[in-house]
Amino acid sequence: LAPLQTQSTSTMGKTCDSCTGGPMKGFCPFSLGLFLASTAAYALLVKQQRRSSSKELPKVMLPTCQVVFVLGGPGAGKGTQCQLLKERMGWAHLSAGDLLRAERKRGGPMADLINSKIDAGQIVPAEITCGLLQQGMEEAFAATQCTKFLVDGFPRSQGNVTAWEATMAHHTIEFVLNFECPEEVLVGRLLERGQTSGRKDDEIDVIRKRFQTFQRECKPIVDLYTKQKMVRSIQSDQSVDAVYEEVAALFKNL
Repeated sequence: LAPLQTQSTSTMGKTCDSCTGGPMKGFCPFSLGLFLASTAAYALLVKQQRRSSSKELPKVMLPTCQVVFVLGGPGAGKGTQCQLLKERMGWAHLSAGDLLRAERKRGGPMADLINSKIDAGQIVPAEITCGLLQQGMEEAFAATQCTKFLVDGFPRSQGNVTAWEATMAHHTIEFVLNFECPEEVLVGRLLERGQTSGRKDDEIDVIRKRFQTFQRECKPIVDLYTKQKMVRSIQSDQSVDAVYEEVAALFKNL
């Protein structure tokens, strides 16, 4: 502390017993006070930083939301129309397929299972898809406070319906938007998309399997909701703008 004592005595124009060799030699109250003040300030700063870094944001509780299920064969235009509704009418868009592809890309614990199902053109287990949808809705609400959701490509099986009813039944299903399109048109769209998408499920062998799965698993779901008078079907082998005009009319009062 000798340099600090010398600086203190010369700067303040004072001397103390420790600095002049008095009876308190070796003990400088000015230096001790400075040391204690600096230590206390540093300790307070560290405490505040730790508290700030460890503080968790309160969990956002997802309220009851308006939901529209969007169904249709592969390539029917579900994603295109959902994107337009998002941009023009403010609905949040969650694609079950995109969520699954993102999960397998992240290499999560279910990635291998998701990979095998998608590559085979099969339906991923309902519990996985529902969990990802719930997470997606919570994240979207936390970011935008939006409570209107387009759930694209779901439900695609009775298992999906059962899983939704078990975990998400408190949300309001407004209706089921179903896009109908001839298979030859869908195949052409998917092959064209496959030239740039890089998606394995846009390859011809997988496309055929996807159509088989759609007919076997998804058609009964459309029939189920048709019996409940919840299906709104639109022919999607038209121009994008023509299809959107019909779609937008269904959302006008929601």
